[in-house]
Amino acid sequence: MEAMWIALSAALVLSVSAIATAWAQSRIGAAGAATLAEKPELSGTMIILVAIPETMVILGFVVAVLIILRGGG
Repeated sequence: MEAMWIALSAALVLSVSAIATAWAQSRIGAAGAATLAEKPELSGTMIILVAIPETMVILGFVVAVLIILRGGG
């Protein structure tokens, strides 16, 4: 029974961080497209701004792995 809760919590951590990243990137991507239409010289800045939310998924993955390893999995 305990293994089920460990797996569920790890899956929840990873799925919530992935959904949050997708939502953030959708907002940043739309704003970035509008910005690049007006000022193409800001392309480097927009690449960085789109890449920053990816760290949420990476950190979510690390937390999920830690939950599984600490739970005895």
